[in-house]
Amino acid sequence: MSCTNCSSGNDKSIPKGCKSNGNCGDVSCEKLAVFDWLSNMNKVGAAAPIGIVEIRFKNGRKHFYKVPKDINVSMGETVAVECKSGHDIGAVSLMGELVKTQLKKKKIDVNSPDIYKIFRKATQRDIEIWQKARDQEYNTQQTGRKIISQLGLKMKLSDVEYQGDGKKATFYYTAEDRVDFRQLIRELASVFKIRVEMKQVGLRQEASRLGGIGSCGRELCCSTWLTDLRNVSTSAARYQQLSLNPQKLAGQCGKLKCCLNFELDTYLDALTNFPNNRTTLKTTSGDVFFIKTDIFKELIWCSYKKSPEKWYKLALKDVQEIVELNKQNELASPLEDYEIEAPEAASKEGFEDMVGQDSLTRFDTPKNARKRKPTARKAYSQANRSKQEDSKAPLKNNTHSKKTSTSAGEGQKNTKGNSSTKPNRNSTNKNFKPRKPKDNQSDNG
Repeated sequence: MSCTNCSSGNDKSIPKGCKSNGNCGDVSCEKLAVFDWLSNMNKVGAAAPIGIVEIRFKNGRKHFYKVPKDINVSMGETVAVECKSGHDIGAVSLMGELVKTQLKKKKIDVNSPDIYKIFRKATQRDIEIWQKARDQEYNTQQTGRKIISQLGLKMKLSDVEYQGDGKKATFYYTAEDRVDFRQLIRELASVFKIRVEMKQVGLRQEASRLGGIGSCGRELCCSTWLTDLRNVSTSAARYQQLSLNPQKLAGQCGKLKCCLNFELDTYLDALTNFPNNRTTLKTTSGDVFFIKTDIFKELIWCSYKKSPEKWYKLALKDVQEIVELNKQNELASPLEDYEIEAPEAASKEGFEDMVGQDSLTRFDTPKNARKRKPTARKAYSQANRSKQEDSKAPLKNNTHSKKTSTSAGEGQKNTKGNSSTKPNRNSTNKNFKPRKPKDNQSDNG
């Protein structure tokens, strides 16, 4: 929710109007906003108005103030209120009968001297001084962190809040141990020329003041609606059967998440019907111990001590029956008799696609397969390979020419006297021996 003054401008990023990003004076978009459900109801009896309203300051800080009779205030109106030194500027966040409920809840007496009064409605001059003081908070915080690091103090400065008149500033810090910040106060007072107040807050209070986004994707509960910050223990995670992983169970503040307590009572009520996890069941086949439980489905997985690798899924009513038998010193039947059979997987036979057997991409035009361009490394290897082949090519040509020349010379020698492949008699071959003619051939010749 947001008021009309907080709507973004043309660039959709810079809010116009109050320019306070959700901390404006309008009740609809403030932190820890309260909706008065009793505003439209008629008052029962003759109860006089209480004359006390709730005023909200920076980051959800709220206090109660008395309203003088000569001043009429309304919800969301900016007023100047009394404080220990000077005055402060805040907005009215709650009026009427709900103020009585809040005073009773916080155990504050109506006539307590700690309840200050409202001076007047804030004038334009008061608002200008207040805005000027708020604009100095960021630079003051950065300068304060530098001074803390120079002094070597083990503390973290998380936020700075100026008073409405700009004469006092409250420094909120977190520290694990006690810190002596007397020298720090002197340094801050001399640098900024204001009264300094140091206030230590816890990690949860720091997260609620600064705000943020949780692991669920929503704003932090402590900065939007949760005002009662209760302690959270690891037993809450054990009862809900969550893995004790500190990274998953811790919130923005580094502590256990507050939402672990939201459903804890429901789990505790459901676990009343379940037997203790340390209970040992006795059957005719041996002793049985629990492995895990499913609270919502009322199922329990058990196993024999002699064969823990085999798990049996039992219903809660069957386990309760075994427990009752063991109380009567009787042994129960084996777990196989109580085991819940797993449902058979649905066969694919007869399965019919609801959208039809045709492919959804049957009307799409087929894409031509494009050849990928070689990468730089691949192109470099191909270039080297081609260079090597080019360098080997002349060697092969030379050997081939030599072979062809020798074969051609031998062919010329063989075909010089006779076209047959027989050696020539007139050749100068020393191993050649002429054949002797036969007698009958010489006579006939």
